[in-house]
Amino acid sequence: MKVVVKKKDNATPLTIHTEYIKLQDALKYANVVYSGGEAKQLILEEQVKVNGEICTMRGKKLRDGDHFQFMGYHFVIVHEAE
Repeated sequence: MKVVVKKKDNATPLTIHTEYIKLQDALKYANVVYSGGEAKQLILEEQVKVNGEICTMRGKKLRDGDHFQFMGYHFVIVHEAE
């Protein structure tokens, strides 16, 4: 008998209507930072993870299904066609 255990995903969906969103813009859109300058600084200080890995590219393109984490917040990008 094979048992498969799935992790519960507590990520908050972040719905976009474009093909992608840049990481610094996603942080602003999710309301976890006040400005692009703050987002840039936090990304460069290695405080943001994308798909489980630290990311220092503020222009990183996040697409449908990508996850990002910051200070206990966890979001998943969901693309919704207009």
